Amino acid sequence: MESLANLGDGFATVLTPINMLWVLIGAVLGTAVGVLPGLGSAMAVALLLPVTFSLDPIGAFIMFAGVLFGGLFGDSISGILMNTPGNSTAIAGTIEGHKMATSGRAAQALATSAIGAFIGGIIASILVVFFAPRLAELATLFGPAEYLALAVFAFVAISAVVTESVVRGLGALAIGLAISVVGIDGISGASRFTAGVPELFDGIDIVVITVGLLALGEVFSVAARRGSRDETQLLRSTGRLWLSRRELRAAAPAWLRGTAIGIPFGIIPVGGAEVPTFLAYGTEKRLDSRRKSPMFGRGAIQGVAGPEAAGNATAGTAMGALLALGLPTSATAAILLAAFRQYGLQPGPLLFDRAPDLVWALLASFFVGMVVLLILNLPFAPLWAKLLKVPRHYLYAGITVFAMLGVYATSSKILDLALVTVIGLIGFLMRRYGLPVAPMLIAIILGPLAETEFRRALLVSEGDPSILVSSGITVTLYVVLVIAVAGAAFTKIRARRRAARGGGGGGGADGAAVAREKENA
Repeated sequence: MESLANLGDGFATVLTPINMLWVLIGAVLGTAVGVLPGLGSAMAVALLLPVTFSLDPIGAFIMFAGVLFGGLFGDSISGILMNTPGNSTAIAGTIEGHKMATSGRAAQALATSAIGAFIGGIIASILVVFFAPRLAELATLFGPAEYLALAVFAFVAISAVVTESVVRGLGALAIGLAISVVGIDGISGASRFTAGVPELFDGIDIVVITVGLLALGEVFSVAARRGSRDETQLLRSTGRLWLSRRELRAAAPAWLRGTAIGIPFGIIPVGGAEVPTFLAYGTEKRLDSRRKSPMFGRGAIQGVAGPEAAGNATAGTAMGALLALGLPTSATAAILLAAFRQYGLQPGPLLFDRAPDLVWALLASFFVGMVVLLILNLPFAPLWAKLLKVPRHYLYAGITVFAMLGVYATSSKILDLALVTVIGLIGFLMRRYGLPVAPMLIAIILGPLAETEFRRALLVSEGDPSILVSSGITVTLYVVLVIAVAGAAFTKIRARRRAARGGGGGGGADGAAVAREKENA
């Protein structure tokens, strides 16, 4: 009851004309920056940080709440419409969201994203209000072995379980791991695969990789198909704003599943919402494969709903971990930690006693900011979707320009422009030969974490590998992973046998062809 009373005081602070204006300005600016390819929600908070220095602390952090969640939605807008997510946390939802957009359902994809973000964020914020101290205690249970198990789980789940071809999935994973080791070794300090170029000592930035692989890769792919496809594909109807009952029935469970997956990850310092969004995507794809008519690969609404809810749920509980423990579990949270220190405040357990007005106003602004964003973005979804009506050559030329500007704005390095072009060509070749993008991205994001935690665990145990399976968390993750791999293998074998029996019944050349395919497999 005390939490409810404090939250009520927070709402009383936020629901004043001037503070509501800051929420609105933050939501609009966050969305606008998030839409720009290569920038994203973390960059939105960083760029707008100096703007708030003239405000009082409560007004500044209320505006930050609008910027944070507005930036997350802006990331998804650019990903769904242009296949260029503003941040790596929006990659998973982009995979099916962009397919929905190019098939004439852009507004529905954006509406699904907005509602999923609202549901995930609201539920996470409710949990933060009541359980922030208890949730933060879970982070102390994770050591090096647990982080490694989590990374391995994500690697195998994405590359071997939820992809159509295990070989291609593992191939894409290997490419991503190779790229992830470029730079300075975090433990020994040795440079690896840098060719003596100082600009590569910090590795290849995730913005460069994301923009190159998704944005330029798509541009090159479209340019290569010019003349062989209908050039008016993107000029289709952008779709109705509302979701049908059938779509709601498909999306609602995915929203809830994504929220459940995303909530715990906000308090685990694994770097952001990439892991839960990909896990949510993988869960929905695995469930979809059991249906008679799978939709993944053609624009499955569940593939947007789950990751979007997971991403915002993670962002919500990450703010709880920041406030309760002073533990920044994502890049955005780290920037907000710097903002707290700018005002002479240190997030942690004492913050609730030393600055209760600020804390509860900030928590209340999470709820207000998400409602404002839902009201703003749902009616404007068809307007955003009209970007797809821009003639293809203008649209993709604009994507290229903004992508290059976004990459250059983050680092001011000419080398990054060359790297993004090379990675764009890799993305084009992956599309050309059917290699999935998701395993490569998850390897790039989690590869450094997995390597560092593996070596750290062995250092702690003085080379004893049993430490890798010495806790209940690691054993549970590995057991679940083995069960998932075995289940996926059994499902694929059973599907092949059914296809063989169905083809064999036709006799003649068709039956012989099926038999040959089975032999080759």
